[in-house]
Amino acid sequence: MALDSHGVLAAVTIAMYVPFLLISIKIVSKYGMARGDGWILLLVFCIIRVLGGALLVAAEEVTPVNTSLYIGGYALEASGLSPLLLCTLGLLHSIFQTPEGLPRYQRIFRLLQLLGTIALILVIVGISDETSSSSSSNSSGNTMRRAGVILFAVLYIILVGICIHLWTKARFVLRYRKQLLVAISIALPFLAVRTIYSILSTFSSSSFSITSTSSTRANTGDLAKFNIFTGEWQIYLVMEMLMEYAIVIIYSIAAIMLPLNEDYKSPDLSQDDSEYPLSDNPRY
Repeated sequence: MALDSHGVLAAVTIAMYVPFLLISIKIVSKYGMARGDGWILLLVFCIIRVLGGALLVAAEEVTPVNTSLYIGGYALEASGLSPLLLCTLGLLHSIFQTPEGLPRYQRIFRLLQLLGTIALILVIVGISDETSSSSSSNSSGNTMRRAGVILFAVLYIILVGICIHLWTKARFVLRYRKQLLVAISIALPFLAVRTIYSILSTFSSSSFSITSTSSTRANTGDLAKFNIFTGEWQIYLVMEMLMEYAIVIIYSIAAIMLPLNEDYKSPDLSQDDSEYPLSDNPRY
């Protein structure tokens, strides 16, 4: 059975992320679990993209049509924004670390992680309810799914605020953490487009239910072209796939190229303070 445009894009997604899946494993092993929360979530994202692409390709190859494969694949597509946001949050949190590698503002960042997790749960539960046969469940599921993406948008705005705050205190940020901050700042516009696409896609239809091999219920609204099922594949390619890929490339290059663990070594006393500012400065 020949793949349609979405099936082809799903196959391309697998090819795109298998190499980065291996790279992200190497990154996590480099930084470890304790200091690598953000990197771990990058690995999780790559796994989600490979698995989601595999489900969508399988859905188009299997006959008779198995809607569960479509639902699973598109559910992973819809939830992929969460690990990207939480990955960025984890990387920003690492910038607040002291030269001894001790984390700061643990409670605040845990609350923000909880916000992202709640958003993800709302999206997943909403999709589950919308794919049930009950009309009342469909309605509540749609509400939860939309609430989830709104929380994603709120989390993104908070990430931008944290990034701006760090730039106002840049002279107190550790040397290589400052370069990581540059990478995050470059990635944020791509993440903004990806977040906007999730919002537009979610509000483009009142249902996540699949009624055929690759379509949802009739969707003729102004936002129809952004629908993840029936929308224009070119928009999906640019606003979701390419934006995500750019973010993964930026973060992977930062992880590989930056000697972030060097920030935990004692600075050479002969170095100028501006090259190795101490993040435990009381004014930070």
